[in-house]
Amino acid sequence: MNEFDEKQKHIHALLAEHKLDALILQRVGSFAWATCGAASYVNTATTGGAASLLITPAGRYVITNNIEAPRLGQEEKLCEQGWELRAAPWYGANNAIAELTRGLKFGADGAYPGATDLSYEITRLRANLTPEEGARFRVLGRLCADAMARALRAVRPGQTEYEIAALLGRETQARGAQPIVNLIATDERAFKFRHPLPTDQKLDKYAMLVLCGRKWGLVCSITRLVHFGKLPDAVRRKAEACARVDATLIAATRPGKTLGEIFQRAVATYAEAGFADEWQRHHQGGPAGYEPREFVATPNSSDAVAVGQAYAWNPSIAGTKSEDTILVGTNDNEVLTLIAGWPTLPATVDGKMMARPAILEII
Repeated sequence: MNEFDEKQKHIHALLAEHKLDALILQRVGSFAWATCGAASYVNTATTGGAASLLITPAGRYVITNNIEAPRLGQEEKLCEQGWELRAAPWYGANNAIAELTRGLKFGADGAYPGATDLSYEITRLRANLTPEEGARFRVLGRLCADAMARALRAVRPGQTEYEIAALLGRETQARGAQPIVNLIATDERAFKFRHPLPTDQKLDKYAMLVLCGRKWGLVCSITRLVHFGKLPDAVRRKAEACARVDATLIAATRPGKTLGEIFQRAVATYAEAGFADEWQRHHQGGPAGYEPREFVATPNSSDAVAVGQAYAWNPSIAGTKSEDTILVGTNDNEVLTLIAGWPTLPATVDGKMMARPAILEII
């Protein structure tokens, strides 16, 4: 069974489980998931796209306007995939959903008048990747790692955070991915804020670059840090502790383990490293897919890891962070965002050594 048919099978099974007839998918991520990578957005900052999908007993439809329909049909090849375009003039209402769902019980991937909210269930479907999605994730991981490496090589003291963000954004876009999260912190801002939107502050010695890159709807996450001059011992200790927590999370992310179990191991490692409360100051990550995190792990999460899923863990201790995207394999986990030649820190988990990214020191 190919990827598209497998997803249609999951959709119809979900509808049968909830005794529904039809499904509306409005979110950009859901649209990309159901179409195996098509883009429904125009404004990259919006959750809802400029087109929606509707699956009914009678057929599969793309609900959009006359601006988007040609691109969706031709470049995204949705007509070849078996979707019927229902386009209305851009200046008028599109009543296709109301007409096509008349008399039907239907669900949606979020709030929609008259619909059963299936956002929880669809999020879980998106997080369980097909082999084809795993292959696309590998390509995206390499693109994001290459973009990060190239941008970091161009970072210099005196640049503003805006300029550094522009470097990272350019390298990401140049590789065909979108930097939907592009966070930059320099010097003391790295120690104050966990989500540092870039500012006009100029880099003196220390910079954190955070990227969530999107392609084919999938989102890959990576963080790296650079220090000009000798790294202070206090920061080095934090980086080593972050590496230990990250290695613990990656090693524990194995099929059948619940996210709550994995989370508790990370909490214990934070404490062993001397930073017991740091996990409370920022989320630790979770399954990746068509959002940077399809959902965030918590101490009581009951969701279990499955082969083929992608995860992006991001343990942080004020001023430091460790983040890569991994793919869960049958026998081991694969780090998708490795940067060749990047300095590493050794971290031993259950008797096995794992190398995690160190802070790059430019002396």
